[in-house]
Amino acid sequence: MAFKFPNLFRRIFAEGAFTQSFIPSFIKTSRKALFTYTIFSRFLLFLIIFSLIVTLFSESFAKIIAFGFDDETVALSAPFVAINFYYLPLIFCVTLFGSLLQYKHHFAVSAFSTALLNIGMIGALLLFQGYDRKTIVYALSYGVLVGGVLQVIAHLFALKKERFFKFLALGFKYRHKRDAALEESNKNFNRSFWHSVIGNSTPQIVSFVDTTLASFLVTGSISYLYYGNRIFQLPLALFAIALTTGIFPKISRLLKANKEEEASNLLSQGFWILAFLLTTSTLGGFILSEEIVKLLFQHGSFSTQDTANTGFVLAMYMIGLIPFGLAKLFSLWLYAGMRQKEAAIIAMYSLIANLIFSFSLIKPMGAAGLALAGSLSAFVLLFFTLRSFGLGKFFAILYTKKLAILVILLVVEWGVLLYVKELMHVYL
Repeated sequence: MAFKFPNLFRRIFAEGAFTQSFIPSFIKTSRKALFTYTIFSRFLLFLIIFSLIVTLFSESFAKIIAFGFDDETVALSAPFVAINFYYLPLIFCVTLFGSLLQYKHHFAVSAFSTALLNIGMIGALLLFQGYDRKTIVYALSYGVLVGGVLQVIAHLFALKKERFFKFLALGFKYRHKRDAALEESNKNFNRSFWHSVIGNSTPQIVSFVDTTLASFLVTGSISYLYYGNRIFQLPLALFAIALTTGIFPKISRLLKANKEEEASNLLSQGFWILAFLLTTSTLGGFILSEEIVKLLFQHGSFSTQDTANTGFVLAMYMIGLIPFGLAKLFSLWLYAGMRQKEAAIIAMYSLIANLIFSFSLIKPMGAAGLALAGSLSAFVLLFFTLRSFGLGKFFAILYTKKLAILVILLVVEWGVLLYVKELMHVYL
């Protein structure tokens, strides 16, 4: 619970919104070293001060996180909230350093660094096993910070290898120098950043609304949504997020150089890679939803009925995998072109649609209705994103021989999956 607040800020500010605004602004500016130092120093100072404020008023922040809990629980969680919040400045450094490495097409360290956070947490648990619960939670909180420090160190080694230290030193050396070009770059970044924050806040709002609505349903509904969403997030992160992270700097460069056709070709390649991966994943996840849940979770107190309910939720989530993934891909065009305001407006359309669908479907379908609402809102998100990209350009990408191959592949996969489903019913 104590890690919830910094994790929320990390998702909204540090990782999504920051990278989407920083990379295009960094590519566009002619004062790269000064621009980087200015953004880095301002953000880091703000986050450190914010973390100190949380430390001073930790109980007040704990009340926000632990809303509805008794005073004793709030008092117990307050020091852990204060400790965990210092992870936010660390992950900001990781995000900025990772953005610089992405500019150089270096992705390995950023991909691996999340494991370092887990190593810090697991190491703390191993070292303090056998201690009382409070000591273990303290150890886990400090383990988060150790993991964050390890992430920063790993990125610093990568920056040194890519010869960024001289670049950063140059920004520090001329930190007092100001000119019109730098001020314009800072202004563009600030404007695009806050629009990106709005866009990246919508999934967190949806998650909060879903959890709140699910709390009024039968016992276990929140867990069904959680487990179903965890499985759904795997192909989304593995394919869509990984691919878009990889091609974002290149598309930003091409659009900055007015090479729109080359950028469109790169996006087309990404589209067909995602189309094959996401459609096959969607079909597999939808048809075998209950079997997947049974293999992963049905043990202990997780009953057959829990499996059926979670499987239904997963199937409804999987309907949205393709539109969510493709919207992620084509939104790159907006972010790379510094059209963050447009992307934020589209995200709000999707949020409104999600709320309408959620209230409409929760009564007849329960938790699965909330999952389906998210999937239907993904189609709204994709439609408006494609409209901004250009529907004509999208259909030009879509209508090729690859579409026929994809359809044939899906028909074959459908038959194979039905056969596998029958086999699994025999052996599971």
